[in-house]
Formats: sequence, C-alpha cells, structure tokens
Amino acid sequence: MIHATIKSKIGEDISILFRPDNHPWHYLCECGMASDLTVKEIQNLNAIFISHLHIDHFINFDNILRLQLGIGRKVVVCGPKGIASQIQSKIKAYTWNLIESNSVTYEIREIISEKEVHIFDLFPPNWDLIPRGIQNASSLFSNEAFEVQYTLLDHGTPSIAYLFKEFDKVNIDLSGSPFEGGKWVRNLKSAFEDKANIPIDVNGEVHPSIKLFHLLKTIKGFRMGVIMDHATSLENHAKISTLFQNADQVFIESYYKNSDAEFAKLNHHSYAQKSGEIMAKLNVKQAIPVHFSRRYETTEITQLLNEFNKALGFR
Repeated sequence: MIHATIKSKIGEDISILFRPDNHPWHYLCECGMASDLTVKEIQNLNAIFISHLHIDHFINFDNILRLQLGIGRKVVVCGPKGIASQIQSKIKAYTWNLIESNSVTYEIREIISEKEVHIFDLFPPNWDLIPRGIQNASSLFSNEAFEVQYTLLDHGTPSIAYLFKEFDKVNIDLSGSPFEGGKWVRNLKSAFEDKANIPIDVNGEVHPSIKLFHLLKTIKGFRMGVIMDHATSLENHAKISTLFQNADQVFIESYYKNSDAEFAKLNHHSYAQKSGEIMAKLNVKQAIPVHFSRRYETTEITQLLNEFNKALGFR
C-alpha cells in the first residue's frame, strides 16, 4: 500500500508526501511551503512530482535544495514543460564556489506532451543543463514498487495530474495444504506470472505448476492519484475519467466554495461540488479535497468540505 500524508497545514501551500510499504524512499508531490515536512523526509526523497510552476506549488524547492546538498545521490524531478530551465534559474541565483560536484544531482524529467518526456541532468558547481535524451511517456517513472502515469490538464497553463500505481503482488496461502514453504514458492510465482506449466520441485516432490496455481492469489496494487489545479472543463474531466477510474485514493484540488464558482471559471480552478462530483462518478474509494483558497476562514473551509462531501455522496 502507498501511505500519503498532507504535509501542509490549512493556510499553507500544498505539499503531499508518500511512501510505499517496505520501501526505503519518500516521494513528494508539490513543493509548496509546508511546515510539517521534516529535514529527514526531505533528505530521503527519491523523486519530486510538480503539477505546474505557479509560486504556491514550487516555492519550497529552494529549501529542499538547501537540505539535499551533500546527500551525494540523484533525485528525480518531474514536471511540466519549462521546469528544467526554471529549476536551473532558481539554483543559479546563488553563488556556488564552495560545493563539490557530487553533492547532489537532479535528473529533471520535463513533460512536453502526453507522449513525450525530455530528460536533463543538473549538478554543481556549474549547474549546466545536460540533455540526456527523450523517453516515451509510458515510462515517466518506475521502480520496484510502483510506476507513474500522468495526464496534462488545463489550468491556463499545463497542469500535470499524476497516478501512482503500485505493482500487483502474488501471494501464496499454504494453510489447508500439505505443503511447507521453501524456494519452490518463488519458482511457482514466476511460472504463474509467465503463465507457464512447468515442473515444480516441492521439497522433493515434483508437481506441474498448473496444479499448484490455486495456492496463489493476486493482490491488486494500490492506486493513488494527485490532481492539482485544473479548470472544470469537459476536456479536463474526460482526461481525469480516463486515468483515475476506480482509484483507491485521490487528492483533488477544491479551491473554491460553490458560491465562488465564477472565480473558479475565471481562474481556471475547480470548486467543491465539481471536484466531488467527478470523484463520485469515477468511483474513487477515498477522495480527499485539498488546496483551498486563502481567502477562506475556518468556517468557510468547513462549508467547502461539506459541499464536497455532499457532491461525493455523503449526507
């Protein structure tokens, strides 16, 4: 399972930290100012995912950079077209005469379109952007625990919505069977994944793998989404519907109350009712409204949350 935590308090810029079970690294969605984000969590980041480069989603990158100097490894940063040069511009605003070249490296994956991602490396002391090629969008980011898919939404500027898909797992249940565990279990799982009928030596007894498949069960991987700023347009909702259907958990921006829907339209944002409606339509198991306008006091945010939950189907 993927465990996500909102690291920004109400009134702060949005920032969401997550980590899969039994996994060594943390991952961050959005670089807004977030007082609950710790030094240890920042230094343990393996990748950062940015929706767009408005100040409230990107301003904390400087602090993250400051705390990652000296970690001696690569951190991946994914974001929209232009993010590579904008990160470089942030970094080059400082003087770097007392830093080693292996202090930290940023691998920037710049999302050009639904089909194309450009890769750059950026490291001290000169912080030159070094092109590393173009990759297919289907492999934006992946490791042994999960893979990342995305879509580009309209917020007056491209805004990336991300889906983090934990890989399915195959578990074995030996309760009620005459077998004891052993190395054969790994061979059986491999045969199951390859749909192969091969002989399996179960502690000295050979069985066709197909006769043992009933001991295995596929556990579907957790699917977590982060949908930040987007206009409530049919095109945006169609893209959201394609990617986030039946997701386990989705954080979705709900910037305005229903009474301020005209502001949402003017500023290419979503509002409580629309965000709740699209989550209900997609049968999202846990929909979490985030990223509220700073114009609202606590009572108004409570009203916004009630509007979201009502649209979601709660009473």
